[in-house]
Amino acid sequence: MTTLESALSIFPFGRIRRHHGIEHATLQVLAERYPGRPLAGYSDTGGFWVVGDVPTEDLAAAVGQAIARLQAGEKSLAIHPQCGTNFVAGGMVAGLLAWLAMLPSFGRKRSRRLPLVVALVTLGTIISQPLGPWLQAKVTTSPDVGTLHAHQITRYVGSNLPLHRVLLKP
Repeated sequence: MTTLESALSIFPFGRIRRHHGIEHATLQVLAERYPGRPLAGYSDTGGFWVVGDVPTEDLAAAVGQAIARLQAGEKSLAIHPQCGTNFVAGGMVAGLLAWLAMLPSFGRKRSRRLPLVVALVTLGTIISQPLGPWLQAKVTTSPDVGTLHAHQITRYVGSNLPLHRVLLKP
């Protein structure tokens, strides 16, 4: 086990990574059933939240199917194309390159560096695209869910945006 793997396996990181993997897999299963429906999720030490209009029974079935598919080896379900990790990775690379372009060592006046900033940010956005899924696979999610299962699913309706809380237990 590498140092990174060891650090990420300790509480609460290991638990959140597994929950995050199940959250992603659940959202992907729901997307198969409800293509184009806006859904989002957020994972924590107790389980995860699903934001969006989906029947509780369908969510429960999707969680069960997601866990079963992860346990059967469909590790790619734990990587989601709309994960915030992807956006953070792109933003960090683009921001770093923009910052570098604005350093005094580039010699031009700041007002004349805008084309350089735009070019570097565009390049950074392009080259960072594989970084987000890599970070998900290595750092922010885990497809190794073990014996986790949905212990409780609660629907909350406080505004126009339905919300579900999915509690997971071994």
